[in-house]
Amino acid sequence: MLVRALEPLTGLDLMHERRGRASRRDIDLTNGPGKLCQALGIDGELNRNPLQKPPLVIRRGIEVPRQAVTVTPRIGISRCADWPLRWFISDSPYVSKTPPGFSRFPADR
Repeated sequence: MLVRALEPLTGLDLMHERRGRASRRDIDLTNGPGKLCQALGIDGELNRNPLQKPPLVIRRGIEVPRQAVTVTPRIGISRCADWPLRWFISDSPYVSKTPPGFSRFPADR
């Protein structure tokens, strides 16, 4: 699993401190995997750790209806670039923009 973005709800001051001048707006704190890791203080020390126990725990969030999810190819890769591997909540401002010309379709199709 690759978590590519998230909507920060708490800890914004610490996230801004970790990201430095690179992020002036809250929506720019975590809208990409590198930015997300920097904002959350995730580094290579956490590689291969389970995600259901400390030091990093990912818990089930709120249920999102499939019709509210958009699927596109991943951005910035050359191999298997047309595969639909990028899933996100359609109207979320916390996800990086999909380049023009990329295919987009609803997850419930």
